Amino acid sequence: MQDNDENEYKPSLSTTSKSITCSNQLCESGPTCKSPKQPCPYTANYASTATSSSGSLVEDILHLVSDGVNASNTYVRAPIAIGCGRQQTGGYLQGIAPDGVLGLGLGEVSVPSLLAKSGVMRNSFSLCFGESGFGNIYFGDQGLSTQRTTPFLPINGKYIAYIIGIENFCIGTTCLDQTDVKAQFDTGTSFTLLPNGIYNALVKEFDRQINTTKSKFEGTPFEYCYSTSSGKLPETPSVTIKFPDNNTFVIHDPLYVVHDNQGGILGYCFAIESSPNEIGLIGQNFMKGYRLVFDRDNLTLGWSRSKCQPLKGEETPGSNASSPISLPTTEQQKPPNVNAVAPAFAGRTTNSSTNNMPYSSSLPILLPLLLLVFHQLRC
Repeated sequence: MQDNDENEYKPSLSTTSKSITCSNQLCESGPTCKSPKQPCPYTANYASTATSSSGSLVEDILHLVSDGVNASNTYVRAPIAIGCGRQQTGGYLQGIAPDGVLGLGLGEVSVPSLLAKSGVMRNSFSLCFGESGFGNIYFGDQGLSTQRTTPFLPINGKYIAYIIGIENFCIGTTCLDQTDVKAQFDTGTSFTLLPNGIYNALVKEFDRQINTTKSKFEGTPFEYCYSTSSGKLPETPSVTIKFPDNNTFVIHDPLYVVHDNQGGILGYCFAIESSPNEIGLIGQNFMKGYRLVFDRDNLTLGWSRSKCQPLKGEETPGSNASSPISLPTTEQQKPPNVNAVAPAFAGRTTNSSTNNMPYSSSLPILLPLLLLVFHQLRC
């Protein structure tokens, strides 16, 4: 499937678009540019086979609407840096990002970092992937006082991604031997990948409790799949992640359902894959049904059950638009890079009457929200 051209972002048609030149602090390629006035080039290579994007950086305005019980029906316009993709390869030509990629990582040019640095809102955001295929993202949201939390962990002394420590996995009432593994909560990964040893123990325990002969379905990447003759999904054992301090995270959608051409159910798979890496990836399928709070000020991941409905209905910008603030340029910033994670932790922002309010946007799950160092659109 090819990307839809009608969704392309065209800087020339935007009255608020500005080119980011090689002289800008956001441009890592500046020293190698032929002229400081030329557009800043970027190239991003991804872990997916032969998937990349290249183009130039531009600045444009992001519109955010206040939401929540105490919202005042206001909205802000905030400038952000965008990687305007001119050439895509691999998965991007197969429709994995129909509208673009939103950078939510810890790098200083990601959307949350720029919003926090500008004092627009707190340095935190939440995501909620609903069962229906849609969800919400709220910038500035620090979640509920009753939510459970677990801390993010540094790698070599630096907070480079949303990595947490997992104490154990449980299938039904049976918990594996102590696992103590690190995993990254990555909204850009559709399914969950675990290190080989933990993967093998987990799928074998799941298979033991299912007590049904395995099947194979063409086109699925999963090893443990099962047929169903009734056209319905059977009851399957629960899957639970145990964090330190006895916090638990019950997976509400651990299955991948296999359908026939008429939409009937042929079978299902335990939707996790094996990874040779020491750090696992918790993908979108394990996140469904939760309001996940990425609190970058307190370096914690929070979660609470949610139907992923808007906090206070749908709103659109009114006539009381505030003037856009400026991108921070006085501080030295780490620019967009080819890495899939950001190299540094963004600084704190002061709290004000404005930054207490979450700002929202509805999004389809089919749009991958990769935890990248920056964000890009196909141009």
